[in-house]
Amino acid sequence: MKLSDFDYHLPDELIAQYPPEHRAGGRLLDVSALGAAAGSGTGHLATEHSVADRLLTDLPSLLAPGSLVVFNDTKVIHARLFGRKESSGRIEVMVERIDGEFEVLAMVRASHPPKEGSRLYFGDAGAGSGSGSESGSGSGSRARSGVSGHDDGRPASHAAAVATVVSAREPGSMLLRLRFDAPAAEVLEQLGELPLPPYIQHTPDGADESRYQTVFAREPGAVAAPTAGLHFDEALLAALRARGVEMTHLTLHVGAGTFLPVRTEDLSQHQMHAERYAISPETAQAIARAKAGGRPVVAIGTTAMRALEASSGQAGVGETNLFITPGYRFRVVDRLFTNFHLPKSTLLILVSAFAGRETIRRAYAHAIAQRYRFFSYGDAMLLDRDDHAT
Repeated sequence: MKLSDFDYHLPDELIAQYPPEHRAGGRLLDVSALGAAAGSGTGHLATEHSVADRLLTDLPSLLAPGSLVVFNDTKVIHARLFGRKESSGRIEVMVERIDGEFEVLAMVRASHPPKEGSRLYFGDAGAGSGSGSESGSGSGSRARSGVSGHDDGRPASHAAAVATVVSAREPGSMLLRLRFDAPAAEVLEQLGELPLPPYIQHTPDGADESRYQTVFAREPGAVAAPTAGLHFDEALLAALRARGVEMTHLTLHVGAGTFLPVRTEDLSQHQMHAERYAISPETAQAIARAKAGGRPVVAIGTTAMRALEASSGQAGVGETNLFITPGYRFRVVDRLFTNFHLPKSTLLILVSAFAGRETIRRAYAHAIAQRYRFFSYGDAMLLDRDDHAT
């Protein structure tokens, strides 16, 4: 199977740069399987689908009472740092995960990669090494949590941090291991920037601080939001409860690999980055009850989908690099609520595996023609599983 099979043209103006005024104020493309009662059953065999333009507030009416809705409760950390090397060269660090109190695994962007044992400076800590200009890419706008900024764009000296490169490349990955001189979580909270996706063209601001988090985010560790969950406010959650929908949570910490393109035309050669997940016994029991009772399991987003499928809905903590492609047989998820995804992305491939390539092709063509908003801050779609999908 080829990567080019999952390409499409999207006008730039359809890429949502800002969230809608209200979380649940967007549109919903309902892609329902024909020949199956909407929202009922747990394994659609239909090979044709209808497409209907709806509002996000219509979602409760599209889910059968008794459906089990599974959210991802990960919380986005301030994973992007800007600083300087010992040579004063600028550097951008994208933290993949915090590993212990002081260490992180990270991707680093610099003109020349830092060497093992070298130090990286963030904030005023670089002043002594000859850094006399701005610390790069608007870092002064990121000061939060009582950390004030100087006019030269560097945070105040009391918030400065130094990181040592412990290893220039972790085994089996492109990640560096860095050790900070202060607790890593504190460094990121004080000096880090919210890691908005590269297709969002503005510097993170106060609105992003709240709107690029779900209302149920509680487990810090993601470097990208589980964007399908961004649509849910308290009113929509209350409407789901009133509909008789059961709701539960799991955690999958979205990694920096979500921003990386697929670099091989042959999909069998692509290697996914591993992401950590946790499923509680209570959530696993809810899934087991739903499956035993013939009630649909609805994943809110592809991150929840991957955790559910990787774990088979069983309780536990683990990592997954599951790459879902057409031909995959889904074991847990029956319906999927998700945003629109980038061309040639692993997420577009995933939804094509779930609902069928032709179904997704037609749905995306319809969404573009109807001027839906795309990607993280964009609109959403509701998909039924097609067990005949190829």
